[in-house]
This record gives sequence, C-alpha cells and structure tokens, in this order.
Amino acid sequence: MLRTLTVTLSMALAAALPALPVLAQDGPLKIEITDGVTEPMAIAIPPFHGDAAVAQKIRGVVAADLTGTGLFREIAANAATAPGSFGEAIAYEDWRAVSAQALVSAEVTQAGDAISVKFRLYDVYAGQAQGDGMQFDARAGDWRRAAHKIADQIYARLTGEQPYFDSRVAFVQETGPKDARIKRIGVMDYDGQNILWMTDSASLVLAPQFSRDGRRLVYTSFDSGFPQIRVMEVATVTSRAMTQDANSMAFSPRFSPDGRWIAYSREQGGNTDIWLMDAASGAQRPLVQSPAIDTAPSFSPDGQRIVFESDRSGSPQLYVVGVGGGEPARISFGDGRYGSPAWSPKGDLIAFAKQVDERFHIATMRTDGSAEKTLTESFLDESPTWAPNGRVVMFTRVTPGGNGQPRLHSVDITGRNMRPLSLDFAASDPSWGPLMP
Repeated sequence: MLRTLTVTLSMALAAALPALPVLAQDGPLKIEITDGVTEPMAIAIPPFHGDAAVAQKIRGVVAADLTGTGLFREIAANAATAPGSFGEAIAYEDWRAVSAQALVSAEVTQAGDAISVKFRLYDVYAGQAQGDGMQFDARAGDWRRAAHKIADQIYARLTGEQPYFDSRVAFVQETGPKDARIKRIGVMDYDGQNILWMTDSASLVLAPQFSRDGRRLVYTSFDSGFPQIRVMEVATVTSRAMTQDANSMAFSPRFSPDGRWIAYSREQGGNTDIWLMDAASGAQRPLVQSPAIDTAPSFSPDGQRIVFESDRSGSPQLYVVGVGGGEPARISFGDGRYGSPAWSPKGDLIAFAKQVDERFHIATMRTDGSAEKTLTESFLDESPTWAPNGRVVMFTRVTPGGNGQPRLHSVDITGRNMRPLSLDFAASDPSWGPLMP
C-alpha cells in the first residue's frame, strides 16, 4: 500500500503546513537504544529511481540524516542487486548475504516546479515491506525538506522514537575579535543548511529561543543600548520590544509551552530575579525574588514548573519552582558550578552546563536531580538545547586561546556520537525548534 501526501514545504518558515500522519510501527525490525554500546543497524539505500539529478540529492540527504545519528551504517549501494525500478521485487537473499538489515527504495519525478517522491522501507531479514509506502508531493525547491521527511519516517519506524530531522535551529552568528564581537540571529535546518537571517549586525543580540510552535523567537537585544527583550514573528521577520525600562536589564527569555508567558531574568540595583511576562499584553510579575543572582529560566513541557540557575547557596546551582511561585527546591548537589538549564521536551530530563575545576561539561539529570550523567568535556561547553524528540542535545563549544571561536556541536543523550555542525562560521546560542508539520 502507498500513502500519498501533498505537502506544502515552505522555505520561508511561514506557512501553516498540513500535518503528516505518524504511521504505526510494523514488523519485527527495530533498533534497541540503550546506554550500552549500540551496534549501528546496517541499512541499504540504493540509488533512487527517476529524475537522476534531484533523486540523488534527496538520497544523499536521507543517508546523511540516518548515518549522522550513529544508529545506522550504510551498506554500499553496489554490494548486492538493487531493484531495477520502484516497486520491483527485492532480492532479499542477496542483501542478507551482505548483512543488510533494512533497505530503502524510492523514486523521484519532477514536472516543472513540482516534485513527487515515493519510498518504501523493507525489512530484509523478514523479507517484507515495513509499514506502508509513502509519497510526498512538494515544490522542487523544497527537495531537502522532502528528504528530511523521508528520513524522519524511516528513523521513527526503525527506532520507535519520534523523529527530528525536519526541524530548524535558531542561533547567533559571531564575527570579529573576542572583545568586539558582531552578532546576528539566523535560522537554519537542523543540519546547518538553508540559513535565513533574522537580524542584521547593527546591534548586539543574544540567546534566541523558539516558541513551541516555531512561529516566534524571543531574544535579548541591545538596540536600546542596554539588554532588553524582543519578540520576532519568524514568518514576517518583524519584531517588537517587550521590555523598555531604562532602570533595569532584561535577558535570558524563554516562552512557556503554550506561548502565553515569557520567563526572563530582570536585573535592577545589582540584583537579578526571575520574572514572568504576559506575551500578549506585556504585563509583568516577579516569580523568584531573593538577594541571590537568579537567572536562566526554562519551562517544563507542561508549563507548570521552571528550572533556573541561582547562587543562593554560595555557588551556581539548579532550582525548580512552580509557575505560581513558592519556595524553590534545589536539585543539583554534585561538585562544580551548574548553569544554563534546559528542560527536555519529553519532560524526563534537564540538560545543563557544568564547570568542574577548569573544565566544562554538558550533562543531564532527572528532574529531581538524580541520575546525573556527563555527556561532554572541553575547555568551554555551554548553552544546551534539545532536539524535538528529546534524544539529542545541541550546544556551543568554544575553542581555547585568544582567537578561540564558538562552534555548534551535538551529542546523543547516551554521550555517544558527538559531532560538530557543518558551518563555515562561528556560531553560538542554539535553540532547537519543533518538528515541522
């Protein structure tokens, strides 16, 4: 059976796109992902049929998405007899002989500014298709998104996890010397492609954060001469100031999951507290007030709690407080200094940056502070952000020295498969947006 979907894939990040169905997991083939050593699944992705130029570009992205997870290894396309056309019977015995476990067959046709991509996933050992085939119809210029959609379907069927390839990341590009950095906000595909610039370099900008629906960015801007919060509509690249108090500084903002509230840090008279702001009216109220430095708030997925950083115990640690207020509960008790917490979209973990002696780490813990796990170690790792499926963390790594540069990296929550993002410029402050519909 082949399901056909007509999909409007907008490179401008603007359109309200129709949702794609999540297909039921079908068949015995499945990767078991644990904290132990995972043997990558051997997957064959022979050349896609149809219009050769665009077909092989799409195939390349699908293969890069899957193998980039560290969960799959690609079998050479000529290792066995590939199907001569889409829908032709698979030579299962040949592919079993080269240890392939799964095989992808696809066909791409192009007519003017439109493309149509059909694919099927096969369980080689079971000798049958795994789930329904699917067809994506899109504009030719959106071929990369079509490829990500295919890879997402394959990933979901073979892992049982929610996908994350067709998603975008907001970030800050950095140029110039360390003491005079020029910064601007960009939005790109999760793999560093299709960059759209949201701001120019006229004023300093920091820490963009996506709303849960991906339609807005909230960030810190110095266009008034001191840090204040702005909200941008991604579709129109228009922004408005949310705070304009010359007697205080506002920074580190994040949207609540429903987009109604913005939690942020407010500094006044040398003291920094956590405040909540109504995203529509701009009305504000304090949430956490103390003589300590309280900063870097992040909402739980249900919007009922906030994790933040505070030095009220003498060194930066992590605390959790309800959105209605009350006494914050400390959750970090290990050695070192804790900061930049980010609540997982699954709700089960909190990622954070941690300094122990002269080394920095990205780490995770359960929401009660238990089961702390270190994922990275370097001269300076900071600003973790979660993939929409809660399995991968992206972060900023800064190289040492006077000319050290920030670069974006990602790592699996098991601590494996750490990879730099392929960008030809310095970048920091990533915010991973939602899966595109």
